[in-house]
Amino acid sequence: MAKRVLGILTIALLSSALLSGQSSAAPGRIQPDPLLMFPQRPATTDWAAVVRDRAAKTKARVPVSASNPLPYKEIEPPGNSGANDSLARPEHIAGFGTQRAKNSKVRLTGDLKPDASIPTLPPAAEPNDALGLATETGVGATRRAVRTSGVIGDGPYGSAGDGTGDFDFYRLSAGTTPVTFSARTRTPAGDLDTFLALLDKDGVWAINDNAGESTDSTLAFTIPPGREFFLMVGSGPFGIPADPTKPGTGGGVLTEGPYDLAITSGIGGGDLDYYSFDLRAGDVLGASLADGGTRLAVYDPAGREVFGSSQDATSIFSTDSPMPGGGNAVVDFVAPKEGRYQLGVEAGEGAYDIKLEAFRPGTETAPRGSVHTIFLDFDGARVNTSIFGTGGGLRDLSPLSSFLPRWGLTARDERALTDAIIATVKENLGRDLAAKGTNPRFALRVLNSRDHADPWGQPNVSRVVVGGTTVESGIMTIGIAQSIDAGNFGKEETALVLLDEISAPTGPVWSLNTYLGKGSDKIAFIGRAVGNITSHEAGHMSGSWHTDLTNAVPGIMDPGGDPAVMFAVGPDGRGGTADDPDLDLVEEGISPAEHFTGIEDTLNRSAWAFVRGA
Repeated sequence: MAKRVLGILTIALLSSALLSGQSSAAPGRIQPDPLLMFPQRPATTDWAAVVRDRAAKTKARVPVSASNPLPYKEIEPPGNSGANDSLARPEHIAGFGTQRAKNSKVRLTGDLKPDASIPTLPPAAEPNDALGLATETGVGATRRAVRTSGVIGDGPYGSAGDGTGDFDFYRLSAGTTPVTFSARTRTPAGDLDTFLALLDKDGVWAINDNAGESTDSTLAFTIPPGREFFLMVGSGPFGIPADPTKPGTGGGVLTEGPYDLAITSGIGGGDLDYYSFDLRAGDVLGASLADGGTRLAVYDPAGREVFGSSQDATSIFSTDSPMPGGGNAVVDFVAPKEGRYQLGVEAGEGAYDIKLEAFRPGTETAPRGSVHTIFLDFDGARVNTSIFGTGGGLRDLSPLSSFLPRWGLTARDERALTDAIIATVKENLGRDLAAKGTNPRFALRVLNSRDHADPWGQPNVSRVVVGGTTVESGIMTIGIAQSIDAGNFGKEETALVLLDEISAPTGPVWSLNTYLGKGSDKIAFIGRAVGNITSHEAGHMSGSWHTDLTNAVPGIMDPGGDPAVMFAVGPDGRGGTADDPDLDLVEEGISPAEHFTGIEDTLNRSAWAFVRGA
């Protein structure tokens, strides 16, 4: 089934982007966090609250520093290249791994030789404090990368001028294909705490305050084809003009001083460093890159890129996750089989520092015989919505039964509908995962509020509340998960599947009623659609990011930009008919709108998330 692309949603705490041909008027609403998911009015997003929430989540989950990590220093001498610059010539780290005789933590240090081919632009002339005054960089159009420098505070709006605050804008663009770029500031002297933001004429789409523990900033983004964006350098902790189209609309002077700026699109053209190591099936790999490096990528034994990153999105990890974070780029990966894998440092320059760590899945390390339970709560629930990073507090969510009339169903239909939802979840998260066959100790129990006593609050029990509304929850979404948790270390988490939007009257693309028509099996369709959304949110909690909505491979972890895909509507455009497909956890590209790259095996990630304790 070819995918109809209506809009793409990014994951929580990441920036957002619309791809060519997508509609911003009807954005999808299936997502792990609504805050930065293609907001309909991005300029009205409370970005200061976003920054505060990111910082709070990151602080809450900072893992204990690795004790006695294995030190490994790059063999290639600093200032040189060519020795380990390809997948065919990696440096092997022999002592790393989860086997008894190896060290599961490595402190990896190396150096990227500066790329002499990158042109340096002179500092831009002031004023350049608005979109229409932006400096042309050529990145995305005629250049792969540029360097430049500037000063925050030297224009007519800094402390020596009217005091509204100085901002420097730079133009970026994409042609017929998307352009992924990374930007990084360095502050060689002075008190400047840089702040980066990416904007277009509609508002702010991405922000970064501090790269790791420094006052420098780094930001990665994929510019859709034919689009024009603007990179803004300002001062932190948070500074964006009230009207980016008009100079002199800042909120005042924060910090000032000189900065160096590097903007690079794609993989760096200079020095690249690759390292290899051996993993066991089910190993959960994490790596964070700090200092001079700006991009990490993991490759499988066949040489396929399975996760590439130029950002730190660990604020969406479970607070129980031991995975490393911080710095300029963080990757996470679950090995599907034993073999030799590789890690590439693919952008940046100068000395870099990597925390490379491997773990066994969280449920495997639970007490012997432990089995993870996912509880489907149809009866309504009281949920502290602050766990989703949206403020909130204790909220009472109404039960599934209260939404039946909105679909033209009666109380007599409730049992059949819940049967269909449960069957879909058990197929997606039970039979499909067990059939994968890579893990003989796979064990997941799916219980529900109709047939079982409520086990919520017990160890190894996560829940998905199927009910409630956007008003009751205070969250403008359909689906939201507490975390994206590779390795399933947070084993007592909550996800919501809110029902008011998908039970709205016929019309919106996110309403199930829109797809019902002559010949539709209403209960089968609604049950499968709600079951798929439920499986999607459970997929986040068991470690999967969004997959690529724009390709021809439909999957459970596709984002909600095209609800018809998640609802499994067939080619006839009607739900509950014979041509409706079976949507599954699959292997496909990770969502480019979320500024990651590579092939993601969502079935493998969830299969290893639910393993019986050894």
